[in-house]
Amino acid sequence: MDVLIVAKAGGRVLEEGLPSEVAEDIKKVADENRFVFVHGGGIEVTEMARKLGKEQRFVVSPDGFRSRYTDRETAEIYMMVMAGKLNKQVVATLESRGVNAVGLCGLDGKLLRAERKKRLVIINERGRKMAIDGGYTGRIVGVNSDLLNLLLDGKYVPVVSPVAISEDYEPLNVDGDRTAANIAGALKADMLILLTDVEGLILDGKVVSKLTLLEAGKLLPKIGPGMVTKVHAATEALEMGVREVIIASGTSSNPISAAVNHMAGTVIQDG
Repeated sequence: MDVLIVAKAGGRVLEEGLPSEVAEDIKKVADENRFVFVHGGGIEVTEMARKLGKEQRFVVSPDGFRSRYTDRETAEIYMMVMAGKLNKQVVATLESRGVNAVGLCGLDGKLLRAERKKRLVIINERGRKMAIDGGYTGRIVGVNSDLLNLLLDGKYVPVVSPVAISEDYEPLNVDGDRTAANIAGALKADMLILLTDVEGLILDGKVVSKLTLLEAGKLLPKIGPGMVTKVHAATEALEMGVREVIIASGTSSNPISAAVNHMAGTVIQDG
């Protein structure tokens, strides 16, 4: 029986597009397994917004989640970059390495359905909680797993950008790590790999090699912005039936293969 793997990369890993060595590694893994790739790309969105003269605002929740505040204009830039430029760049790079890739965003076939957040609770400049309008940010409530399975059965690699469709058919900004977690959960994937720009979850200066779901949940309050989102996504995926999650560096040699073989990163399992 084929192993089903969902992998996500973003941030510094994709700062200059999908690195050729990562694309070649995906080719090796996808030749032997059912494989879905989710990409981020917030750095590129910020850069494009700067070029267009649209100042970007980032907010932090009381739980430490840092996110882009997405008003209507930012939502349009976000969709243009994520579902357009970046998604197709990743697809083209994979195709150049022999991967039969299909680029999608959450609007395609209602792949990712999300509820628009009515309000966001954030920590303001004074360190106090305050509520602001939710803008065009969403929480994923459904994944069209039939569409993904159709592609996987045809030996394609779906390449998904984290743009969801709202109940009013609007594009919504959804977190890339949690997008990957929801896709992995909907597909009951064997493995979710979250690639980042550090070696894994680092506590007290050392990489944590292995955690249980229970241990990961207890550690959440101690983890800083950025990594806390990945660990939270990992716990969500495990609770949805994913067998294991690996958080690892996307800048190391053969990062996908290393994660699959437990040669790098932090492994989180329900046990």
